[in-house]
Amino acid sequence: MLSHYSAAYSNRQQLREFGMKMWTLSCATPVAYPANSVRVSMPSVKAPSSSQISFQHNESPFVPEVVKAVDSLYSEFRAVDNLVACNTSRVLKAFQNVRLGSHHFSGSTGYGHDEAGGREALDQAFAEIVGAESAIVRSQFFSGTHAITCALYAFLRPGDELLAVAGAPYDTLEEVIGKRDSNGLGSLRDFGVEYREVPLAEDGGLDWDCLMHALKPHTKCALIQRSCGYSWRQSLSVNEIGRAIKMIKMQNPNCLVMVDNCYGEFVESIEPPSVGADLIAGSLIKNPGGTIAPCGGYIAGKKKWVEAAAARLSAPGLGIDCGSTPGDVMRAYFQGLFLSPQMVGEAIKGTFLIAEVMASKGYQVQPLPRATRHDTVQAVQLGSRELLLAFCEAVQRSSPVASYTKPVAGSTPGYASEVIFADGTFIDGSTSELSCDGPLREPFAVFCQGGTHWTQWGLVLGEVLKHI
Repeated sequence: MLSHYSAAYSNRQQLREFGMKMWTLSCATPVAYPANSVRVSMPSVKAPSSSQISFQHNESPFVPEVVKAVDSLYSEFRAVDNLVACNTSRVLKAFQNVRLGSHHFSGSTGYGHDEAGGREALDQAFAEIVGAESAIVRSQFFSGTHAITCALYAFLRPGDELLAVAGAPYDTLEEVIGKRDSNGLGSLRDFGVEYREVPLAEDGGLDWDCLMHALKPHTKCALIQRSCGYSWRQSLSVNEIGRAIKMIKMQNPNCLVMVDNCYGEFVESIEPPSVGADLIAGSLIKNPGGTIAPCGGYIAGKKKWVEAAAARLSAPGLGIDCGSTPGDVMRAYFQGLFLSPQMVGEAIKGTFLIAEVMASKGYQVQPLPRATRHDTVQAVQLGSRELLLAFCEAVQRSSPVASYTKPVAGSTPGYASEVIFADGTFIDGSTSELSCDGPLREPFAVFCQGGTHWTQWGLVLGEVLKHI
């Protein structure tokens, strides 16, 4: 028996020594790597010669335009990596502060009253990450529009005014506000809430002069949309949002500020609550879900208003300590949130690459090549219905899911115009995986977002350039 264990120990020791030697070889520089064979005490390992390697150094899976763009974007990609490290650090710190453990992944059923602490830990961690007093992160939010709507209804009452300070809001909010007829289904306008917009400046940014005098005594809520939406405009930086909030509060200290944070999470090192936003809201199948959250949304900000928004999601009196979440979903939320800085970083690199390549072909792009990014959306003005359809079809063909299908433009709930979507994603509507879409109206711009790695867009662009 002893000899058996001794022999087993000896074999394990040899395997460890062999593994250490192979690890040393794998970490060696190309110059030091042996050209022919390696001899060790265990079975010999023959290193492949250059003729045996199918992928040669002088080959590339990318078209020349992409190769040239990648070579020119080294400093931008390096800066993104530094941002990813910074944001990953704050997520990690928040997880450590709530003492995240595997028991938090157990989930719950029914009313969710017997929840094992994951819901509370997730809310606390999310609030710390975005610099807010409180947060509610729930699978029961259908979409970002749903979360934003709950936040607006938390603020506004009959006779109040809602002021959009960054031009027209995203299409799906038009029926929520009552800008487009909701057919009596309960828009803010149906409940007696007034609405105004501050038009954008000629350069596509906020009109600071107009905003300086825009508020009225009954303006109860100012809505700031961080991302460009379907508008050909600049997305807003957190510093610009902070400047707008100061202007708003100077005119009317009682006016509450709601920020539509969709596509903006983790693009900078701070979020809007850090500069005075009363509430922010967004979707978990965009940036903060890390491409693996299967559904849901969030609201974060001042504790009082988070609780009021939670009452719009559920019902007054139920509070935030209810609502079941299956264990596999709860784990995906934590894991997705941890991965999200990295996934957002890759999406940002994708926007740089798209802008660089498409601008080199003469197309107008927003943001401009190498400009600082404030969201994960890259718009390209294609100029015609045919080119917009061709671009989206090329993206769909390059997708991992449903690549054999052809996207067709049509009417979609919440949108005023015909819209075309290309989103061959593992999670339905998960724009953070890799997608593009656009309304079929002038100037026929396509809006690209997501990508789990920038190389995805590198490959997609090769297909796009064949057909436009």
